[in-house]
Amino acid sequence: MEEEDEFAEYAAARQHHLLRTAFLLCGDPISAQDLAQEALTNLCRAWPRARRADSVDAYARRTLINVYLRHRRRLGRDREAQRALIGEARTQDSTERAEQRLALLAALDQLGKRSRAVLVLRYWEDLSVQQTADLLDCSVGTVKSQTSRALARLRDLLGPQWLGPTALTHGDSKGTGQ
Repeated sequence: MEEEDEFAEYAAARQHHLLRTAFLLCGDPISAQDLAQEALTNLCRAWPRARRADSVDAYARRTLINVYLRHRRRLGRDREAQRALIGEARTQDSTERAEQRLALLAALDQLGKRSRAVLVLRYWEDLSVQQTADLLDCSVGTVKSQTSRALARLRDLLGPQWLGPTALTHGDSKGTGQ
């Protein structure tokens, strides 16, 4: 019973964070809920291992990334429905910040799954290059090159004024370095 209570406490405290990350990865609130729920279900099954990990948050994030990548491979994306959702959201909220956020999400949707995951982990999750490499099971050099290419692609899609050193960060800036 103690493990169940411990997991329930962790899930209640971190579910909103996982949901936000899931939304940033997939760009769709309904799919994000599904991803976060599946990640929490998987985490619950693996809770005895997860609670012994150096960082339960890192374990949960890795679980979420695995679920996201598996869904992208299995299901593909319904871009038409997402564009309709973005268009609908634009008419509901006309503030400049909301428009910029939607444009950025639409541009992120045009990136490959790995490129998008690298940017979300590096800039929204504020992870280091090493942490991102560990989560994605790739080398530090791969994270750096994918980050560079993904930022260049976003500049092409959005224009160079969008991507100054802190354009993608939500809190403390780490820039594009390590």
